[in-house]
Amino acid sequence: MKDKPMIGYARVSTDDQDLTNQRAELHAAGCTRIFAEKITGAHAKRPELARMLDHLRAGDVVTVTRLDRLARSTRDLLDIAEQLQAMGAGLRSLAEPWADTTTAAGRMVLTVFSGIAEFERFGRRPTLAPAQVEHARELLADGRTAVETAELLGVHRATLYRALRGQETSQVEARRRGAFAEDALTEADALAAADQEDRQA
Repeated sequence: MKDKPMIGYARVSTDDQDLTNQRAELHAAGCTRIFAEKITGAHAKRPELARMLDHLRAGDVVTVTRLDRLARSTRDLLDIAEQLQAMGAGLRSLAEPWADTTTAAGRMVLTVFSGIAEFERFGRRPTLAPAQVEHARELLADGRTAVETAELLGVHRATLYRALRGQETSQVEARRRGAFAEDALTEADALAAADQEDRQA
């Protein structure tokens, strides 16, 4: 992390609250610049947050003491994380080390959250984005079982099978990538099982 510029963001909800502790934690973590404001998270417009986003450059890492200092909701957090990713910047929370998009594990966690948030938002059967499907293939190729992979992505195993089928993966290609090798199922067998589960649901 030392080789990446760390930009801090601090926020408190009212004028009665103090930013001193957040500033101290961010300075101690190595932040070279800190954007801070006193405004409730319910406000759509947060001037200092907007200034920070304008200031960011590729390779910067936005650092906060807690995620609720940055975002109002899971959806808001994911929207901000997507903006940062588009800029080539990272996100790190001191209190939630799992939310560190400079690491593969942190990126995976936010990918899972994204899938869950979409399901909650639209109230429908969750689907997997192309990037999630590719990540699923990597997990399967690394020896993860289909059940483990589905759990990591926050979806049912049948959803994983449908996503793989949606990309028209051939049985030969699936075996080459290691898909379904964990339970000795062919792709056709796995998809048939998923269809049966759907009918029973």
